[in-house]
Formats: sequence, C-alpha cells, structure tokens
Amino acid sequence: MNINPIEEMKTKNITKNVGLKDTSEGGESLSLAPAGKPSSATPSAGVGSGTAKQGKNSRCEFLASLEATCCARTPATPPKCHTDSISLTRNQGKHNSRKKNYEELKAFIPQTGNEENYALLTHYLMMKNDSAKANKRKELIEKFSFAEEKITEAENFFNAKKIPFTSKPDSSFTFIDLFAGIGGFRLAMQANGGECVFSSEWDDAAKQTYYENYGEVPFGDITKEETKALIPEHFDVLCAGFPCQPFSNAGLKKGIEDTRGTLFYHIAEILNVHKPKAVFLENVRGLISNDNGNTIRIVLKTITSMGYKCNISSELIENGSLQKLKTEAAKLVLSAKDYGVPQNRPRIYIVLWREDVAIENFLYPIPQKKKVSVGSILEKSVSNVYTISDRLWAGHQKRRVENQKKGNGFGYCLFNSESPYTSTISRRYYKDGSEILIEQIGKNPRKLTPREAANLQGFPKSFHIPQSDTKAYQQFGNSVAVPVVQLVSEQIVKQILEK
Repeated sequence: MNINPIEEMKTKNITKNVGLKDTSEGGESLSLAPAGKPSSATPSAGVGSGTAKQGKNSRCEFLASLEATCCARTPATPPKCHTDSISLTRNQGKHNSRKKNYEELKAFIPQTGNEENYALLTHYLMMKNDSAKANKRKELIEKFSFAEEKITEAENFFNAKKIPFTSKPDSSFTFIDLFAGIGGFRLAMQANGGECVFSSEWDDAAKQTYYENYGEVPFGDITKEETKALIPEHFDVLCAGFPCQPFSNAGLKKGIEDTRGTLFYHIAEILNVHKPKAVFLENVRGLISNDNGNTIRIVLKTITSMGYKCNISSELIENGSLQKLKTEAAKLVLSAKDYGVPQNRPRIYIVLWREDVAIENFLYPIPQKKKVSVGSILEKSVSNVYTISDRLWAGHQKRRVENQKKGNGFGYCLFNSESPYTSTISRRYYKDGSEILIEQIGKNPRKLTPREAANLQGFPKSFHIPQSDTKAYQQFGNSVAVPVVQLVSEQIVKQILEK
C-alpha cells in the first residue's frame, strides 16, 4: 500500500541510533545471533562481523530507528539510506509488463469503463448464497449493466476455480478490509470465523496478489465517495493497517474535521456512517510519538467521540498530558517475536469497541514463551541468485566502517539460523537487503528469498507469492505479521463480538 511519506523524515535522524539501543517508546536493545561460524567473507569484529555483540557496536536493528523517525507505513519513495541499486533477483521490474491476473474475468464484465467492475463481480462471487447475494446480483444487472448470462458464466468459472483462502461456510461475523495490502488481516479474521464483505486497496500489484489468494479484487481508492458508497450497510469489524499522517488542524477541536485531508479521515467517515461493533487498527510504533503524541491523540479522540471505547480512558484522551497518553498507548504495542514469529517487529494494535458492548478493558494476548529461531523460516536449498555481489558486500562493509567512525553505528544486519529473531523487514528490502542478511559459509551473505520473507510475516506455505521478487519483497515488507493479528482477532471475537 504505497502512500506519501510524512515530510519530517530526515536521513540524519534515521541513522541516529541504528546499531545502538532502540529508545523509542521504551524500546529494547536487540538481542542478536549467538556466535556462529562466520563465513570466510565475513569481516573482522568491529567491522560488522557475524559474531553476536551487545552494546554500541552490535549489529543493527535498522527499522526500529527508522520507524521511530517516520510513522508512514508505506513511503512511495523509500528513504535513501546508503542503498545499492544493483539488481539481485531474477524477476525485478517485470510485473508491469504482464497481463493482470484478474483480467481472466474480462469476458464476464460490461465494457463500460467502470474501473471497479472487476471488484464488483468478484465481491458478488465470493458472497454466501443467501438473499443478500440475490439482491446484489439484481443490483449488478440493473445499476451496473452486467448481463445476467455473463454473471452465470462467471459463477460457473469460479465454481471450477481453486481459491486458496475463503471464509468458513459457518462464518459468525463480518468485517471489512481497508488498506488491505495482500490480506494479512483477512487471513487472520477468516481463521477466526469471519467473512470479508468489502476490501479496498489501491496498489494494483497488491490487488493481483489479493485476487490470486482470495478470489476477490479489492475496490480501489477509498477516498472516493462512490467507492465508500459500495460498503455494505452492516458489518461487525472494521480492519485497517492504516497509513499515519500528521493532522494539520490538530487542536482546533473540530472532531472528525480535524483529520480532513488525511487517509485516516476516510476511516473515521466510514465508522461514523456504519458504526460497526469493533475497530481493529494497526500501525508502526512511531504513531505514538508522531507530532509529540498529538497524532495518536487525534486518532483516539476522533473515534471515541463517535461512541467507542478503548483501553485508554476518555479523560486521558481528551484532557490528559501527552506524555501520560504516550505511556498508555505504548501498552498497546506488541512485537511479532513474542508471538511465535522470529522477527522484532513492534507495532501498535488499537482495538476499540462500541460503547454499548459490556466490557471495560480489552485483554490483549499475552506473550508466548515458545522458543523460535530464524532457522525456522529459512529454506533448505536457496539459489545463488540471492547471494549478494562482491561489490554490494564490499559497499556494506565500507559504509559500516565509515559510519562507526562517525559514531552513528549504521550498517547491515547479519543473522544465522540460530538467531532468535531478525530485525524488521520493510518495504525497501528489495533494494539491497541490508536490514536482514543471512550468513553463508564460504560465501558472501544472502538476502531472504520471497518465500522466506512470507514465512517471516507468518503467511501460510500455500500462500501464492508474486512472480516478481521486487513486488514480493515490497508486499511482504509492508504487511502485518499474520500470527499476531490472528491472536488479537481471536480475542476480539471472544471479548467483543460474542458479548
């Protein structure tokens, strides 16, 4: 989900504490790989060795520092932090030249120029066979000029099509998937008995991955009124890995109007109209500190003013100190490494419920004591195409030396199969892989494969991965960690929806 980055991101701040301690919102020092057998190409200690070290010369937790500086989840142009433009993968850049996978449905849709016809048809096809589906069929014919015989042909086509991930026949609640990406929220909610009744994502490559796995093309630009008008009147949960942006009118006390001009505004509008029972939002931890706490205050204040509650009291949201608010908001941060995923990925998970639901506080899933390691997500046989070039490896080492001399500690991050977890994978991983490199004996380090990137985010083995390595890295780096979202979703069902 590509969005515009917040303007205040500056490279000098991005690199400030990399390799040291993540001090944002009470962060922790990265516990890195136990000393393994370093490769023959691994530089000596102090220059970025494969041996684990603590303290200011330890290997970097790159994204922890980046996210503390910029809370935009998906910058359209990732920050240029000593990247290398060498192409390392087989399929980079080839995605746009191929026919879109969902165009296999072209024969079934009216050629009216409506860019949402694919979404309209697939949303209908994925509905349960009930009166709502019958009404939707009638709407497609009367309002959107679909031919009845073509709809029947599309149904026959879909009946023969194998769709990897669908909702359970006995689904017990409904949800919408905004800023859907490749459907991390959808996987989690469906696993807990949910049925997706609307999805939205503007990035076309992500739409294709979504269609490949869920049989549904998401609607496009959610900022358009005509798109929002297609959302079903009733649903139980709004899910969104929403982009965070500063609010230029913060403090003017205009309610929802304080957020106008941001993508969050459209989430607020949808909530104000539809009033679902629960709201489930995910963002980078930097949302808490953005604009010194004003951003998280406006987000919570906007939603709670519509008749919702969360674990932070209304009094604190409305009138409390920003420091106290940030302290309480930090309690909503969960890291993937504590929930069975070997990745240090701290994210804020905001759960809100309508005030008519009889609960006082939402109990987040407790951290699991399950021991995991990076080896659990690695493939056994990996092509040499993922081994970084001599030129890139030399550049990584040179930059580490230069930056250590400057005292900022920036460099690559090196892990092995025994490492307890990696640093955060990001959308920019396709550039040079510097935030997560895997040791190899007798070779230069390598990047994760796209399958390993999917594993690192907890996607199932049967998840269909984009053919383009570049798109795969962007999409998995931009996704939620599915196991964490699934555990939180499970508690939403138990504590809110079943009340």
